[in-house]
Amino acid sequence: MRKVFLLVVCACTAMIAITTGCTNKKVEGADSTTADSSEVGDTAIDSVDSAAEVIASTPMPKAADQLFDDFFFNFIANKKLQRNRIKFPLPVVRNNGTQKLQKGQWKMDPFFRPQGYYTLIFDKEAQMKYSKSTDLDSVIVEKIYLRKGIVEQYWFDHQDGIWELNKIRDISFKESYNASFFSFLSRFFANRGKGFVKNPLAYTGPDPNGEEVATINTTIPADEWSSFLPEIPGEMIYNILYGQKYTETDRKILTFRGLANGAETQLIFKRHGKDWRLEKIVAY
Repeated sequence: MRKVFLLVVCACTAMIAITTGCTNKKVEGADSTTADSSEVGDTAIDSVDSAAEVIASTPMPKAADQLFDDFFFNFIANKKLQRNRIKFPLPVVRNNGTQKLQKGQWKMDPFFRPQGYYTLIFDKEAQMKYSKSTDLDSVIVEKIYLRKGIVEQYWFDHQDGIWELNKIRDISFKESYNASFFSFLSRFFANRGKGFVKNPLAYTGPDPNGEEVATINTTIPADEWSSFLPEIPGEMIYNILYGQKYTETDRKILTFRGLANGAETQLIFKRHGKDWRLEKIVAY
């Protein structure tokens, strides 16, 4: 199983768009290494720095402002661009109060770029199309702190042809449309899925034991669910609100997307009573 991203490629793909493709088994994280690959690990770190330098020294094409993902992958890699695309003084709303963050107080935030993948949450597959829309005028990027029970929201708007960050707001899990699911994920990942995975687990994707090009529908043992992910999240996951409207549905799709190779893994959960259970994995 490959476990290190082609991070140099990430420098190019980050300025274009997300693409999807097949992988032999899972989305790969930038900080993953094989058992005896310290040299590869060092190369990965150097590649992250090199990728950032390439993006930082290259002006963002005007066309990148048409699609939020194109803009955001530049925003998280280019320090100068990031500072220029924030409306200072920036309102930060937390603990029932609002502070104004000045430009000199801002520190570069790479968001999910160092880990090499990010997560998205949907109620149904049809909602995934929103990320490709060029008609959006607002998007919210969420940092979901699983142990703290807090969602840190970064509000972006699209005015005069450009994307800018205009507010940061903290909300509790209880204030989120995904309240019960967030609370469940906190326990799910903390316990490595134990007791919350259907056995056997349905799987659709490349044959884990065969050719990369082969797509199969099969089942796998419940304890193998995490082998299709770059890592089991601990402290935080991400979500991006492109306009999808969440409801009190009995189904949630947690998607892991790789930045460099475009690989995608979907964890499909269904509600059972007051809790949730992982019912299927779909890999692309």
